[in-house]
Amino acid sequence: MDLVNTALTSLLSVAALYVMTKLMGHKQMSQLDFFDYVSGITIGSIAAELATELEAPLKPLIALGVYCLVSLTLSALCGKYPRARKYINGTPSILMAEGRLYRKNLKKAKLDLSDFLMMCRMAGYFDLSAIKYAVYEYNGRMSFMPAEGARPATMADLSLTPPDEGLFVELIMDGRILGENLGRIGLSEKWLKDRLRQQGYSSPKKIFLGLCDNKKNLTLYPTDIP
Repeated sequence: MDLVNTALTSLLSVAALYVMTKLMGHKQMSQLDFFDYVSGITIGSIAAELATELEAPLKPLIALGVYCLVSLTLSALCGKYPRARKYINGTPSILMAEGRLYRKNLKKAKLDLSDFLMMCRMAGYFDLSAIKYAVYEYNGRMSFMPAEGARPATMADLSLTPPDEGLFVELIMDGRILGENLGRIGLSEKWLKDRLRQQGYSSPKKIFLGLCDNKKNLTLYPTDIP
């Protein structure tokens, strides 16, 4: 009976986590701020306790609800009152500007020079003179603005006007024709099959992925059959 109860409370835990994730939204791990990180650890711990709590599963469930409510409240505050964000999440710190390193801000960010140099190298900057600004974001990531001489040339710098490539539309996925996408861009299944034959494919089942651009150019990636 205990095994059945454990299975049921585990399902309840999974359902509660799913609902809260939908309510709170989800971020990539590298984009978590301090409170998101702490909440994630705590909510995971409470959910694990809920899965094995057989006598009073309501207590950890209420705790999960409280953490979810607090996260939603803080998120709403940051959205409605942008100034509150700096008290809840913190503010970015300028660590380097126009050739000058700010020792005070490095200390405030809990970074030593070795950490800073490592983050620069990971971003591709082995020469600090190639960096104009280095900003330590509140989520722990570093943003860089390259110096003028180290900035890659853009089309505007070269006075060039690139063609509008538009978006690629998936017409075949895993051997299956996506009729809805065909209709959305004004093409027919006959047109697609004709293009397949022109490229030497007798059936869409031989295609793993087929993409079409706004000029009706079809790019095919055949299925890799061992």
